[in-house]
Amino acid sequence: MIDLHDLCLDDARALLEHDPASSLPEPQASPTAYLQSVIDNLCELSLKDPLTGLANRRHFRNVLSREIDVVARSGESTLLLMLDIDHFKKVNDTYGHLVGDRVIQAIAKCLASCVRPVDTVARYGGEEFAVILPNCQGSFGLIVAERIRQTVGQLSIAVAPQVELQVTISIGGAYAPGWVRSTTVLWSERADVQLYRAKSEGRNRVCIEEKPVITVSAEEKSMLFGHLAISDTASIEGVSSDASGSPTGSVMNGLN
Repeated sequence: MIDLHDLCLDDARALLEHDPASSLPEPQASPTAYLQSVIDNLCELSLKDPLTGLANRRHFRNVLSREIDVVARSGESTLLLMLDIDHFKKVNDTYGHLVGDRVIQAIAKCLASCVRPVDTVARYGGEEFAVILPNCQGSFGLIVAERIRQTVGQLSIAVAPQVELQVTISIGGAYAPGWVRSTTVLWSERADVQLYRAKSEGRNRVCIEEKPVITVSAEEKSMLFGHLAISDTASIEGVSSDASGSPTGSVMNGLN
């Protein structure tokens, strides 16, 4: 039997009390249930950025790695966006770091409101953010990125009585190549190249790498779908080689 008095939980409780999303049962409850709740809340807290409440870099890397596996198996179209607040150093130098934090928090809230529940928004570090958009076709990705850029540009962030700031962001994006097992580092670097391009071309703009077109040869089809029944040959030959790289028809049904 667990005796909570034998455990040093004061620091853990103090940490969770400062997180409004955390809730612990009363210590009089089952000791096992209480301890499990502490562990679960600490795990959840370890995935969050403390300033914004968004996913932190650790959680972002884990999600990105899982998306690479999905794309490699299914060819699903997934977009990674890297975002950076323009001239953020000037904000800190002019108004101080507390105002800088307020700007970061306002933009974080704005980003979360611009995407779907299935998407992941993370604070990548400093004034940089990242968004993972699974099942995102080419035209949709550009629309979302532009919507984010315009929405942030329209924000008026109160930093002092009768003082409001408006800031802009630059956005770079890259799609994961379908049917290819890439790495989180390579994918992030490709999106970063586009972010650098957006900033070098004047900032407050979106640059997304052209979506890679992946074709599948007859030999590769055999390796991918050789386990299917011979009667499915016609379906195999119907695999699409368009920009999405995604199989259609009964082949997809066979993979689901």
